[in-house]
Order: sequence, then structure tokens, then C-alpha cells
Amino acid sequence: MSSAAFQMMSVAIGWQVYSITHSAFALGLVGLAQFLPMFVLTLVVGHAADRYDRRTIAYVCQTIEGIAALVLCFGAWRGWDHVGPIYAIAMITGAARAFESPSMAALLPNLVARNQLQHASAWSTSANQTAQILGPAMGGLLYGLGASTVYGAVTAAFVVAACAVSAIRIDDAVRMRAPLSFAALFSGIGFIRSKPVILGALSLDLFAVLLGGATALLPVFARDILHTGPWGLGVLRAAPAAGALAGSIWLAHFPLRRRAGTALFGGVIAFGIATIVFGLSSNLYVSLIALAALGASDVISVVVRMSLVQLQTPDEMRGRVGAINSLFIGTSNQLGEFESGMTAGLFGAVPAVLIGGIGTIAVALLWMRLFPALKATRTLEG
Repeated sequence: MSSAAFQMMSVAIGWQVYSITHSAFALGLVGLAQFLPMFVLTLVVGHAADRYDRRTIAYVCQTIEGIAALVLCFGAWRGWDHVGPIYAIAMITGAARAFESPSMAALLPNLVARNQLQHASAWSTSANQTAQILGPAMGGLLYGLGASTVYGAVTAAFVVAACAVSAIRIDDAVRMRAPLSFAALFSGIGFIRSKPVILGALSLDLFAVLLGGATALLPVFARDILHTGPWGLGVLRAAPAAGALAGSIWLAHFPLRRRAGTALFGGVIAFGIATIVFGLSSNLYVSLIALAALGASDVISVVVRMSLVQLQTPDEMRGRVGAINSLFIGTSNQLGEFESGMTAGLFGAVPAVLIGGIGTIAVALLWMRLFPALKATRTLEG
């Protein structure tokens, strides 16, 4: 519910900002507004996730996000015609999700056995991708009834999410015995640096998605290239998640038992190719297929990265390591949106997407040489 609500909010904010400004650069600033709080708070949120009850952190964050959506609902009802308040609320939402994401991710290993973690990661990804299918689609459809309608639905979804997470029960709540210190704050960075396989997987995903962030420009493609409305934007936003859902269900039934590293790099290269096809397409159906292929290839990276991080990280450090992982994800997504918006502002939307797809393939080829241990990884089983 939380992921679906965030996706609905993202679709609504994107269409609203572009309707007000008609600027790809303004769209990129939305991603930057969501990313900056995550970047600033990374070390703090990881320490909090290891020191305090992770369920309480998630509950409070989802409540704050619901209040933020309610403010957007009121603003849309009053007819806001400037984007300053929207950017401010995007920053508040980004700060809340900075605390929520590592706290929720760190709960998963406490709920399943170690040798089931890859399966659990795949099913967790399936649930998340289902939300990312329903969220954008519902966001686009409800926006057709008015921005206040979709923001009202987002508020309700965050309330349901907060109630659901408060019902999670774990016998052994995680508490960090070590006192708060400068060294403790930075220990997650040191741990990742000591694990070349984890560092390679995280940085590969960072640069690949950073360069291939075509989703930030979907309002431009929907309105100016594919000539569709808010419903079309919702379908386009849902297409990568639909492909990812299919891929994650496949991986849940047929886990990567051999040559996981090779599959990871192959998925990133396929991600780049799908991005290029999308950039060249002027047909809605071809674009949807390309976006679905993009999502299916990306899910390989997600499952491999999640499994590696969870299996090789001790429980008392999962919050700090998860926070850095969330920063990498946020950097590749939100900062990638900012990069795409800037590039599109300079060269146009289509060249921006093509440059990103080519860059993604180049990064994958380079990382094969920089991180041979990651390419040689054979199994993700605990």
C-alpha cells in the first residue's frame, strides 16, 4: 500500500508539475527534491533503523506521508498554480521514505529462514512491483477525475499501510547495543567497502539506472510524442512494473542457482537495449513492450542485490547497510530523474533517453572488468 501510494503520488505530481510549467527541467527538479533528503539523512536513518523499533519508524513515516498527501489534496482543491509548495512536499515525502525504506527492508530477514531469503526477496519484489503496476495506473485514471481525487486516494492508502505495518509481530526486536558515535554512523560504509561483491552490485545498479532513467520523462513522451493523456501516462508508468512483476514471479519459481553474476550483467545490458528501443519508438504499443522488457531485466539486478546484501550483512548492521542501499536506489532513481530532466532540457527527450541507454550498456561492460568477483558469483543461496 505504501509503495502504491507513493507511485500514485509520483504520477500526479509529475503530471501536475508538467501541466503548470511545460518544462522537462521542472520535472527533473521533482526527482532532485525527493533525493536530497535521502542523501543528507542516509547515515542517520541507518543508525536509527538499527537502534530503534523498525516497525515504529515505518509507521511514523507512513503517517507523515499521508499528511503530506492530504496537503497536496487541499492545494489541488484550492487550485495551486505554482510549483514551490509541491517541491517542498516532495522533499518532506523524500525524507520520510529515507527513514521508511531501510527499516522495512531490514525486517525481511527476521521473518524467513536464511536459505529461503532469495525466494522471499523475489516475492517481496513481486509485491512491490504489483504495487507499482496498480499505483501508476490508478494514479493516471484518478487524475482524470481531478488532482484532488488522486491525492485523496493516496492519503487513504498511506493510512492503510500504517495500520498494516503496526500489525507486524516479531519476537526479538532489533536493538543496537553500541552507543551512538561517529564511527558507528560510518560503519555501514566501511562494511560495504570491505565486500567487493556487494560494492560492485550496488554501484552497478546505481550508475546503470542513473543513466537509464527514462521514466522521469514519461510525461513528455505521453503528451508530446505518443500523444496520449493522463491515463496513457499511468499505463506507461505501470509497464516497467508489469515486466518486473513477471520477472520476479519467474525468479521466485526458478531462482538463480548458477551463474548469478553473469545473469546480473546480462540483465543490465538488456535494460540498456530496452531503454534505447523506448527512446526510438513513437508508437504507444512498442513503447509499452520496451518498458515492460526494461522492468523485467531490471528485476534481475534487484533480486541479486537484495539477496547479496541480506545474506552477507549481520542483523545488527542491516539498518545501516540498508540505508546506504536505499541511498544507491534513490540516487539511481531520483537523481537519475534529475539527470534525465537536465539532459532532455539541453538536447531533447529522445536524445536524452538514447544517451542513457548507451551509457547503461557501457557501464555494464566496464563493471565486468572492475569487479570480476561479482561476475564470477555463482549462487545466491544462503
